[in-house]
This record gives sequence, structure tokens and C-alpha cells, in this order.
Amino acid sequence: MTASSPAPATDRGTLARELRRIALIAGAAIMRHYATDFEVKQKDDNSPVTAADQEAEDIILRELAKVTPDIPVVSEEKAAAGYIPEFSNRFFLVDPLDGTKEFVNKNGEFTVNIALIEDRVPVAGVVYAPAKNRLFLGYGPGQAYEQELAPDAEGLIEGAAEPRRIAVRRPSEEGMVVVASRTHRDQKTDEYLSLYKVKEFLAAGSSLKFCLVAAGEADIYPRHGRTMEWDTAAGHAVLAAAGGSVTQLDGTPLLYGKTERGLDNPFFVAKGSLA
Repeated sequence: MTASSPAPATDRGTLARELRRIALIAGAAIMRHYATDFEVKQKDDNSPVTAADQEAEDIILRELAKVTPDIPVVSEEKAAAGYIPEFSNRFFLVDPLDGTKEFVNKNGEFTVNIALIEDRVPVAGVVYAPAKNRLFLGYGPGQAYEQELAPDAEGLIEGAAEPRRIAVRRPSEEGMVVVASRTHRDQKTDEYLSLYKVKEFLAAGSSLKFCLVAAGEADIYPRHGRTMEWDTAAGHAVLAAAGGSVTQLDGTPLLYGKTERGLDNPFFVAKGSLA
């Protein structure tokens, strides 16, 4: 099975496969930088940025323009430079290198995130960890998958194992497995988790935390700290497709296109099957 050449994406399944192809290309570019002594710069918000962030974003924007030229794209580095396109009920959110701190620390826990938003909800998304060859894809209820894929500059997947369907799990009676940020866990998160019976903590970087819940490797991921919409949308799409949820702490849905907030998120919790 190989990636097809870019063509108009007429349904979410077709679009998801194109997002997979694009993520593999971006991942290949990121890994080229990862193998070098790259320079780390600071953005205005003091977060790190590298040439890998920019090259990956350029690739994603170029490829999305071929596949879905009429859908606006809100991307992290463009937004950091002050450019956010006009958009309405249908747009992409892109974080070309989520977990730049993980990239700089060379622990492999960084991802490429691409998500389609419709009517404020993430309906399709890909999360790709190129250093771990783990790709997660979601595009609607019951359509969540994980696939082992190496980065490829052409976006090809010839000879790869077939995607396997993933789904959230019910937590053990012994307690829940909590996944928390490797670099952003704080006292408020610990206070929130005191409400639950916790068996184990996992630390993970980037949007992999959503995907560990989606794949049934963890049960809950609470976040008390600032995130932007492009940080969460793709992982949200995967988790929702796997049967999970992402809500604000009061239980109301986490929505997207929050221009009144500058596209940042309130505190939220991502859950598997906690019923």
C-alpha cells in the first residue's frame, strides 16, 4: 500500500489518509534536523523554536494547499508571527512540532499535529511521533487507528503494517492510570487528581498524552495550564474517535475557534471510558 498523489479530499477517510501522508513528510524533515546540532531560538512568549518547526510547517501548509485549497489553515508559527487567516466553521489547526522542549531534550516525545475543525469540533486529526514511528489517526466515531510508520520524505507507507483500530478502556478497579505532562505537571493537577483513585502515573510529552488515553494505555489526562488550540485539536480528534472525551473542568465541551480568547484553551481534562 502506498500513498496516492495529492487529490481533492472528498470525505473524511480520504482526508485522513492525506493527513497521514503529510505528517510522514513533515516527520522526515523534523528527523533530519533532529540528527544535527540544531540552533534553538526563543519566541516572544519565551517558548523555544527551531528550524525544524518552520520547515515542518512550510511542508504542511504546502501540502494542505494542494489537497484542500479552500480550507483556511491556522498554524502555530504563522500565528506566532502575527498571521491568522480569516476562517469560519471549517478550518485546519496545525502544530508542526508539538513538544519542542522534548525535541530539544532529544527524548523522542514530540509530534506533528494536524486537525480539521468543523462547527468548532475536531472531526479528523493525525498525531505523528516520528522518533517513535507511532502515528495516530482519527476521523469520526469508531474510526481511531494507530500505525507503526517510519518517516518518509515522499509520504509513502509501502510495506508498512496495517493500521490497528484503537479504543479507550474502562479503568481497572485498582485505580486509574493518569498521564501527565513531562514538563508542565503542577500542584493544581495533583489537587484535581485527588478526586480520583489513582493506580499509576505516566509522564509523556506533547499530544501523545491524548493518544495514550485513546489507545487504552492510560485513563485520564488533566491539564491545568495554558495550551493553544493547535496543541490539542489533533489529539482531541483521535481521542474522540476512540470513544473518549475532552471537556473543560466543569464538564462542558472543549470547543475550537475561540477567537475571543486568542485561540488559547481553558483548563481541560481528557478522559477515556470513566462511566
